[in-house]
Amino acid sequence: MKTFLHENFMLKSETAQILYHETAAALPIIDYHCHIDPKDIAENKQYKNLAEIWLTCGDHYKWRAIRANGYAEKYVTGDADDYDKFKAWANTLPKCIGSPLYIWAHTELKKYFGYGGVLNAGSCDLVWNLGLEKLKSLRARDIIKQSNVKLICTTDDPADTLEFHKAIAADQSFKTAVLPAFRPDKGLHIEKPGFAAYLEKLGEAANFPINSFDDLCGSYIKRLDYFAAAGCKTADNGFENIPFRRGDAGAVLKKALSDGTGGLSQHEIDIYKTELFLFLAREYRKRGFVMQIHFGVGRNYRDRLFDSYGPDAGGDGIGGFNCIQALSKILNELDKTDELTKTVLYSINPVDNTALTALMGCFQTGGPGIFEGGTGKMQHGSAWWFNDTNKGMREQLTGLADGGLLANFVGMLTDSRSFLSYTRHDYFRRILCDVLGDYAEAGEYPRDIVYLSEITKNICYNNTRDYFGFDL
Repeated sequence: MKTFLHENFMLKSETAQILYHETAAALPIIDYHCHIDPKDIAENKQYKNLAEIWLTCGDHYKWRAIRANGYAEKYVTGDADDYDKFKAWANTLPKCIGSPLYIWAHTELKKYFGYGGVLNAGSCDLVWNLGLEKLKSLRARDIIKQSNVKLICTTDDPADTLEFHKAIAADQSFKTAVLPAFRPDKGLHIEKPGFAAYLEKLGEAANFPINSFDDLCGSYIKRLDYFAAAGCKTADNGFENIPFRRGDAGAVLKKALSDGTGGLSQHEIDIYKTELFLFLAREYRKRGFVMQIHFGVGRNYRDRLFDSYGPDAGGDGIGGFNCIQALSKILNELDKTDELTKTVLYSINPVDNTALTALMGCFQTGGPGIFEGGTGKMQHGSAWWFNDTNKGMREQLTGLADGGLLANFVGMLTDSRSFLSYTRHDYFRRILCDVLGDYAEAGEYPRDIVYLSEITKNICYNNTRDYFGFDL
């Protein structure tokens, strides 16, 4: 019987162990998509306790688990004391057998707090007090440095001032690059509440009042240039259901601004989203931005939770939308004029994995901004959200190997709001090494450790650096 979190956990073969310990474990981290607040890095935030850094930061993974363990909402997003929230988590964690939450929580405790035991009701106070002591000297930047993070891409609204990114860049004492990522969702989703007020905010940020679709495009151009000047290399776009319907987006926007968005038909909403997204995608290509597309999430299923807390509270699910056909038309429309930029595709629904890999193959090509003989133009994004599990990551990796080029994969991201989540890269790297080791041990690939190590290093670091064009 092996001990919990022994040095070779998740590494079943000798080949996997060699790849992990001699190559993957020590590699730096590039976290090219996360939801960390750049203000916390700029101000080097100090956390009061483990509840603040683990739970009240907006970690809906843990929130869902605590709810599933029968706790009232006051222990999740409510007004319970921080200690009581932590105690609810300590009582919940032992029941997370088989969940990545169990591994993540304990690797975080071990790496950042030096605690090698387990968290449960019996150790709750011990761990709580250890956290209080350690967090006196463990601030946001310390965690980043300790995690060997070379670059972070945050997720930023086009109207953002990027003041904190500028402050970080100007601080020569901090060596990790923190770049903005352009996220235009609030302007894309015309059907959402507050759309008109948001366009006013965007127009003010661009110093370009928005009264028409041409004005909207002009505002986005100015903000894209502003982000590019701040070092932005990527734009992330989130959809529930991807539309493809051509038409007069200007007429739709005019109607929305004069009559309100509530009177728009689904037909009109789809026209607006399609035309604006095609415009944005072409602008991404002009600037050499990598376009990331996340889709398929069913948003805010539970009204009472949304009304009391708002979005991102753990009330989202897998939408079950069929987005592949519309996505293929979007990509094709851009490819017709050679305006399709490097693109990373993520579906929240794992049943889309094979279809996405097949779709990517239709649009792989060389050309400007593409490394000949290197990372492919089209990428299947890392297993995401409900899928960043042991099973989900293996399915994404082996599916990509089945129908694409696994060795060209751009690797892992945290997609997290917590500074402690960098251990997820280690979780991914162990799974990756185990998958590669399985191929070699089964005789399906030569057991050439030198070349397998090169593949490992590329997926964990080099491919990401080269594909996004990060200057490291």
